[in-house]
Amino acid sequence: MRIAVNTRLLLKGKMEGMGWFTHEVLSRMVAAHPEDAFFFLFDRPYDPSFVFAKNVTPVVVSPPARHPFLFYLWFERRLPAVLSSLRADVFLSPDNFLSLRAKPPTVLVTHDLAPFHFPEQITPLQRWYYHRYIPKFNRRAEEIVTVSHYTKQDIVRHFGIAEDKITVACNGCRDIFRPLEDREKQAVRETFADGKPYFLYVGAVHPRKNVHGLIRAFDIFKQNTGADARLLIGGRFAWKAGEVQQAFESSPFKADIRFLGYLGNDKLPAVTGAAFAAVYVSFFEGFGIPLLEAMRCGVPVITSNITSMPEVAGNAGLLVDPHQPEDIANGMQQLWEDRHLYQEKVVAGIAQEQLFTWERASDTIYDALRRAAAK
Repeated sequence: MRIAVNTRLLLKGKMEGMGWFTHEVLSRMVAAHPEDAFFFLFDRPYDPSFVFAKNVTPVVVSPPARHPFLFYLWFERRLPAVLSSLRADVFLSPDNFLSLRAKPPTVLVTHDLAPFHFPEQITPLQRWYYHRYIPKFNRRAEEIVTVSHYTKQDIVRHFGIAEDKITVACNGCRDIFRPLEDREKQAVRETFADGKPYFLYVGAVHPRKNVHGLIRAFDIFKQNTGADARLLIGGRFAWKAGEVQQAFESSPFKADIRFLGYLGNDKLPAVTGAAFAAVYVSFFEGFGIPLLEAMRCGVPVITSNITSMPEVAGNAGLLVDPHQPEDIANGMQQLWEDRHLYQEKVVAGIAQEQLFTWERASDTIYDALRRAAAK
């Protein structure tokens, strides 16, 4: 097959969830199928490390698409002609968007429908674009792949799309994550947390991620236990993060809270592996990769009892109500005080993480490409 792929989120040193999904799936797919020709479509100059094998041809298609007007120009005006010139048998778009005007059959990866659940947390222009085009994208695709059963059912509910058009893959965990020895943990804690144990959140600092609720829960936990623990928050500040800043400024324990910013591959595995526990209490997720990263490191997870997170965490997760800071704080206190429960969640997490692999995701998407091309 001649497979064209939207790779505009492969950005050296700047990748987050969908970018890493694209990277991990494609690096395995091109290696597993040397008989196929892959055309990676970038929207700006690319890093050569993203050309994973000899059967990959990089193509730069301008302009950089990081704005609704440019989304439309890139997907609807530029891509159709490029796909035609490449004689693509099938088009894979792994980032929620596709081209309505492109002629090749298309496989769309829809990670979540967050803009439909939290429209107030995006700009008016983004809201207009997503609400106008996301339903059209999902109806246009020959095959849809999601990363969780929750997102599959969300698509069915919102757009009335037949279930048999949607296949569930997953995310996976990169090999750079591993359990740390005690001496390694202490070295990381000395660097980032004054040598103290810490709870960790990794992800965008944004109201939907409920970082403000986590800060309030940490306050309650500290008040109830007097524990000499820290809260580390790793991730970039996204739009509308003022509520998070307010929660931090009003915290009586803000001296024990650290914002680490975006953590690259040189820091993230160590900071994750040295955590006492990971706390990921988002209001909404299509999956939640930081859960897998923590579990692979042997770090227990506290996470939300809604959307996809119970599906990902399974019995390994300590599930809490993200809308109730008291419930989050209670989960933190349980792990802090109950060593038997703590160890039970560590063991369960290591087993749970192994259910989700990039190989499984890559194979699922490749099967969808073959079905789409046959149509």
